[in-house]
Amino acid sequence: MSGGRFDSEFATFLRALKQRSDIVEVIRSYVAVDRKGGNYWACCPFHHEKTPSFAVNEGEQFYHCFGCQESGDVIKFVQEIESTDFMGAVRILAARAKMTVPESNFDTEEAARKKKKRDAMAKILLDSARFYLSNLYSGDSRADGFLQYISGRGLAPTTVKKFGLGASLDFYSLPDYLSGKGYFKEDLVDSGVLALSEKNGRMYDALGGRLIFPIINAFDEVIGFGGRVLEKTKFGKYKNTKETMLFDKSKTLYNINLLKKLKREQPIKDVIIVEGYMDTISLYQAGFKNIVASMGTSLTKEQARLIKRYTDNVLISYDGDFAGQKADLRSLEILDEAGLNLRVVPMPDGADPDDVARQGADAYQKCLDGAMPLIDYRLHALERGYDLTKTEDKRRFVAEALKIVKEADSETVREELLKRLRDRTGLTYHALERDLRSIKKDSEDAPTPLPKEKLSETASGTDKQKKATRFILAAKLFSAPYAQEFSVGDLPLKDETHIIIAQYIMEREEKRERIRPSELFELLDENCAEFNAILDLNYGEKLIGDVAARFFADSVNTLKKEGIEEELARLNQAYAQATEETERREIAKKIGECVQKSKGLNRRKI
Repeated sequence: MSGGRFDSEFATFLRALKQRSDIVEVIRSYVAVDRKGGNYWACCPFHHEKTPSFAVNEGEQFYHCFGCQESGDVIKFVQEIESTDFMGAVRILAARAKMTVPESNFDTEEAARKKKKRDAMAKILLDSARFYLSNLYSGDSRADGFLQYISGRGLAPTTVKKFGLGASLDFYSLPDYLSGKGYFKEDLVDSGVLALSEKNGRMYDALGGRLIFPIINAFDEVIGFGGRVLEKTKFGKYKNTKETMLFDKSKTLYNINLLKKLKREQPIKDVIIVEGYMDTISLYQAGFKNIVASMGTSLTKEQARLIKRYTDNVLISYDGDFAGQKADLRSLEILDEAGLNLRVVPMPDGADPDDVARQGADAYQKCLDGAMPLIDYRLHALERGYDLTKTEDKRRFVAEALKIVKEADSETVREELLKRLRDRTGLTYHALERDLRSIKKDSEDAPTPLPKEKLSETASGTDKQKKATRFILAAKLFSAPYAQEFSVGDLPLKDETHIIIAQYIMEREEKRERIRPSELFELLDENCAEFNAILDLNYGEKLIGDVAARFFADSVNTLKKEGIEEELARLNQAYAQATEETERREIAKKIGECVQKSKGLNRRKI
């Protein structure tokens, strides 16, 4: 919704909603907030930290974290903390403020069509879930196999009901049922529950003949289904409905709805992540309610962010042969990079969490008690690929293991890991330490490549200009007195974010209206890194005092000189290509004027 325009009725409603939704009070309902100086501060709910760096500006009604650079207005905060979209956040705030969201809340026919489409698909999915559930207890003999399977897995009727398990008895009952309710064929197919036959175009149940697992989002909406065949088949054992405008597997987690309810009841110390539906259900029934599933896919950054809404501590509990299948462990590193405290739960060989859970809660708790940090598990996973009784295997294992040890965050951890390697291989600690130092020295001697973004900045020489532009725009946005007489229209801007911010400032100045940084969240893309970098400057006394005023003047000169230098380069090229003497004299005159402007900037202070 960022960057879009609303119809006048909805725009008026949004302004009223924000006025009645004080950002400090809304954020305080999720995290502890304390007033210090002119702002309110909290430990950021979007990344792990011990010292508060999450600032809430009550006057301007926006938040900004100086640690992870998350920022936004009250609507954006609810979007992020509740893992919902723009309209989802609006509805949450409207309910909180006891306001009614106007029906005509989108400004384009296309947006209205998408909303209507989404609502229709949500109803189709809910009706399908109810249909599958009714099949399971219909008394139809075709449901007996499903009931026997559920009973054999030790699932109680209350558990089946809580997770909404159902059954597809054939391929055509569901299409007949849904068609009878008046849904459009296109919506039925687009929802993912039905598919079209390539032979005759007839609709059929996309999960026909399978045990059904409804996939429910954090707002208790059915967004898709998983299905499991009970007998051996040439098709995959598990299958999900296709991705739709409601269902994106990379952005959701199975059982997130019940995890959210748990958070409302009690603080969540940690979240257990498993791979599949049955792992989740069995562990939940065994009493481990802090559980979600990645549905068999590698974890994504979006899922890591979703988990971070609930806790900073994660326990990965995949199958017993997980280490051998996924030795690169990249999905786990995504969680680590997201700032989550990660431990991996080793499982018995060939067993999965469901197998262990059916042995009782104590059996699984024993596995949890053995959870280990990621780097320890990487060594554990590596070892399972070698036979340490064989000399060649041991040598290869040690070589690879030392590369892992080298990545440890501290010397203390490295020492501990080396001792573990010593005990597992029978080699001396000093020999292992010597080889590790050799690896570290080789890596230190090698040139460190610059990150891509830094490389591009260095290559183009724009880093200094970007910093100058950020400072100027920040000074204008936060009404620094030394910036009042300067017009951002004079700046040679190229970055799209800078241009949007400058246009906003000029429009407000032209209308003699107050500049409100929070209004820019409606004009810029979500998670705009460049805008966040500008907001970072509104911290402490970075924009205050004589030093800031001098830096502002220097920044203006820097950008004006950049514009002049670019114009000189263009004119010099044009002069070299000109063939007429009159044209060359005219260009030379302009070159002289540019040179004089450049000299003037070196002498002048604004």
